[in-house]
Amino acid sequence: MSVPRRVALVTGGTRGIGLGAATALAGEGFDLALAGQRDADAVAPVLDTLRQVGGRVLYVTADVGEAGDRVRLLESVRGTFGRLDVLVNNAGVAPRPRADILDATEESFDRVLRTNLKGPYFLTQAVARWMIAERQADPAFEACIVNVTSISATVASPDRGDYCLSKAALAMATRLWATRLGRAGIPVYDVRPGLIRTDMTEPVGEKYDRLIDEGLLLQRRWGTPEDVGRAVAALVRGDLSYSTGAVLLVDGGLTVPRL
Repeated sequence: MSVPRRVALVTGGTRGIGLGAATALAGEGFDLALAGQRDADAVAPVLDTLRQVGGRVLYVTADVGEAGDRVRLLESVRGTFGRLDVLVNNAGVAPRPRADILDATEESFDRVLRTNLKGPYFLTQAVARWMIAERQADPAFEACIVNVTSISATVASPDRGDYCLSKAALAMATRLWATRLGRAGIPVYDVRPGLIRTDMTEPVGEKYDRLIDEGLLLQRRWGTPEDVGRAVAALVRGDLSYSTGAVLLVDGGLTVPRL
């Protein structure tokens, strides 16, 4: 009998850090379910590239901040693959506009917290229930959940307070879910990127180019989505199998205290 391929759901998996994670997991032999807000036609070239690795790829247009979209997303995954082994909560948005906390708007706050916190929190709830049922049916079933947070969980940026709050809360959500799911044998991890070269960081690229040159990082370069993808893949493989709830920093040494 052939061994069924494992399935990973990566939210925001067609660009940036999410694509880095999806590419790494495809290389590990996973079939992929990807969720994003762009039309399928817009992401078709990315999906084709991922399929060339050899696995199946499902794309669902969905907003993780919307309850109905989360239900539809998981129904699509269940209908296509019949299983889900790994969840990578990566989808996130930046403040719009980026503004000092004295000037920030409730509209931006609600949008950021809905996508960056509420969405992954309740998507994890639904997926965890599914994973627990799978483990009860088959004790050999191995599952894993990874939250992609940010150094902004601990590093204060007053010009994007809503984003920092969302990532700090998601970091706590990792601890909460790790605590609750430990008895079920489902590890939950926090991958915490620093300065990663993506379309989200492009508007502040020149600022951080200068700061990197001045020694902001111990490793004087931008991080890449591939750097984060390798970290996600290591956790999913079980390389840190006795470390549920752990934070894996991918920040080039930015948060190392120095004198």
